[in-house]
Amino acid sequence: MTDGLRPRVLPRAFKYDYLGLDVAAIKRSILNRLVYSVGKDNYTATYRDWFHSLAYATRDRLIERWMETMRSHYREDVKRVYYLSMEFLLGRLLLNALINMDIDEEAREALEQIGLDLERLREMEDDAALGNGGLGRLAACFLDSMATLRLPGYGYGIRYEYGMFNQRIRDGWQVEAPENWLRYGNPWEFPRPEVLYCIRFGGRVNTYHDTDGRERHEWVDADEVMAMAYDIPIPGYGTNTVNNLRLWSAKAAREFDLHYFNEGDYVRAIEARARSENISRVLYPSDVTEKGRELRLRQEYFFVSASVQDILRRFRDQHDDWALLPEKVAIQLNDTHPALAIPELMRLLLDEHGLEWDQAWSLTTRVFAYTNHTLLPEALETWPVEMLERLLPRHLQIIYQINHHFLEAVRHRWPGDVDLLRRLSLIDETAPRRVRMAHLAIVGSHKVNGVSQLHADLMRREVFADFDRFYPGRFLAITNGVTPRRWIELCNPALTRLVTRHIGHGWIRDLDRIRALEPFAEDAAFRRAFAGVKLGNKHRLARKIRERLGIEVDPESLFDVQVKRIHEYKRQLLNVLRIIDTYERIRTGALPDPVPRTLIFAGKAAPGYHRAKLIIKLIHDVADVVNADPAVEGRLRVVFIPNYDVSTAQDIIPAAELSEQISTAGTEASGTGNMKLGLNGALTIGTLDGANVEMAEAVGREHLFIFGHTREDVERLWREGYDPRAVVEGNPRLARVLEMLATGFFSSGDRQRYAPLLSALLDEGDRYLVLADFAAYCDAQEQVDALYRDQDAWQRSAILNVARLGYFSSDRAIREYAERIWKVRPVAHE
Repeated sequence: MTDGLRPRVLPRAFKYDYLGLDVAAIKRSILNRLVYSVGKDNYTATYRDWFHSLAYATRDRLIERWMETMRSHYREDVKRVYYLSMEFLLGRLLLNALINMDIDEEAREALEQIGLDLERLREMEDDAALGNGGLGRLAACFLDSMATLRLPGYGYGIRYEYGMFNQRIRDGWQVEAPENWLRYGNPWEFPRPEVLYCIRFGGRVNTYHDTDGRERHEWVDADEVMAMAYDIPIPGYGTNTVNNLRLWSAKAAREFDLHYFNEGDYVRAIEARARSENISRVLYPSDVTEKGRELRLRQEYFFVSASVQDILRRFRDQHDDWALLPEKVAIQLNDTHPALAIPELMRLLLDEHGLEWDQAWSLTTRVFAYTNHTLLPEALETWPVEMLERLLPRHLQIIYQINHHFLEAVRHRWPGDVDLLRRLSLIDETAPRRVRMAHLAIVGSHKVNGVSQLHADLMRREVFADFDRFYPGRFLAITNGVTPRRWIELCNPALTRLVTRHIGHGWIRDLDRIRALEPFAEDAAFRRAFAGVKLGNKHRLARKIRERLGIEVDPESLFDVQVKRIHEYKRQLLNVLRIIDTYERIRTGALPDPVPRTLIFAGKAAPGYHRAKLIIKLIHDVADVVNADPAVEGRLRVVFIPNYDVSTAQDIIPAAELSEQISTAGTEASGTGNMKLGLNGALTIGTLDGANVEMAEAVGREHLFIFGHTREDVERLWREGYDPRAVVEGNPRLARVLEMLATGFFSSGDRQRYAPLLSALLDEGDRYLVLADFAAYCDAQEQVDALYRDQDAWQRSAILNVARLGYFSSDRAIREYAERIWKVRPVAHE
């Protein structure tokens, strides 16, 4: 159900005031919004009221461009891109909108005339809690780039009421609390109560024959939940294009049962509403329990069903011929979470619109494309057949039929190869039977991309080698990128001013132009200015650490940063083991003159991931001991900054000098934190994993610190037999580190606290080769120390990192998607 009845208003009668972009006009808008939207005056308004007034005044200026963008898409009947993602980690939107519309200085001056400070107001904005890590931040960067490149791009996701969780640290342990980011309202969104779709779960499928004798299916007796749309405008940089992010919120089909209420059963009266609306309450509910896993599946289907219905409604507004669907619609699946969109589109085409199977499948496979984000087998999403049969019975039928046609084609090409059929099947027949969502996404898409060259190579060579053989040309690499608007201009204004002063401002929209900075690496005055920018950012971060955590850090020390989701393959544990080694060598006199370092960690562990949460506890225990020991004072400091989000990243990344990208080779699909840190002048210490490989090629390996086993080394190590205990026996420093953990040195004598971590390393085979890479990691860190002592050489390498990483822009990535997958073109408008 959408739109409802619309009155016919004559175009000549539709006139409204266009809002000025000068200081006086912006000031007037802010004051008007304070009175007429917030309902306050200057005597009663709080800082949050003023923030909302400024946000509304900014949004007003977006709306004009937004509406004209949408009108131009309809007017020119363009092909649209729909980006489906469970996460959109947008961050704060105020300054981003002002910068993209090029009115940030006018807004700043307007506020000063009122007596307000823009920096103070922007701190009042809560981060939109619509994502967790790199997946969601990549989606946000891509939306920014689509708008900047004037591509007709739409995002679709879920409006999570409480996000993932607010990370608090209690006695060193991660504690999850609700992330109530909507408690003060969201001034950027537009509720669309008239855009409402029915989403069904459960029930059964009736099979019948229509009047032409064709077999048809009807999904009946299902429970219903309503999906209501909320729209957020996404402005491009230096253009009038403003695209749309549409988020779905779950609403009950029956809000309130008056019968139960009148009987005094008040809880039961609203039970159905609460159960329905749980679907959009929390991002990634814990999958430790069966109910948590079921809620995740409900979330995924809820969001793709509403999105696909909305996409078809927009297509049918302008077209009657289904053959045009692939010419007007491109749907990109950001990982496997939206893969149910494939059988959902088939269901709608078959059951609701009466198409035949072959036509529906041809349309579907030409519409969808799939981005894979992981090589880890346990991270490739699967769902129990039993659960799908219970919640989505019609979709399971369609998946079975897709699988049947696909395996028949495989059997025709390679008759008798039963093992190949087993490997390729959409159904894992091992009890309990499960649906392989990555296989569904591959079979149902016309293109499948990896997010770095290494990742795509490994997909073709290892994880999906059979599919690559069956679908030659379907797999390709499009390396990730980040938007320079947020990750340089917004978060590092001092660096932006320095770069722009020397090479102009064109690099902000075309990051390849930042290459012009390269000659300045040999300019001593520029190196000093560059170092001064970094030191200023370090002082700013040190002040925030003191205010948030009460910990003093030395801005003159080397800021060594590892900020990312806490996971064993990302190897925060390797970093901690080296910190313990450094600490032990300093306090025993074996390392009398180290380069002073501040080790900065940040990141969340999934609520049910106990080993990752234990790593967070270890970091805090080590920090407590190291930071309190006078023997290392001024030479080593360890800090964990809680509740890592986009705004926290914007504080940390400009101050970072060393970027820890130390995942086991072959486990990280790409990484984007490495790009953000490098573009802000941090040198990378890392393995040849993910996009590190291409970064090393772009910058030059002499300007990074590459260490550890390569992917080929890893394969050989496992093939020949890896013995982690032998590694420890051959390295006395490593043995001492593990002994300190085992004997309770950092856990007040508690010898059992870190037993699960030690067991993973020594008894369970050290899956992520932490021990195998320890010696090489320590050697690379000694190279870091040596270069840092030569500040001229360090700054030269840092400048070259910035200058040579222009390729890693999300604008470049989106151009590749547009040209190689989506086949869409920019749309110009007034």
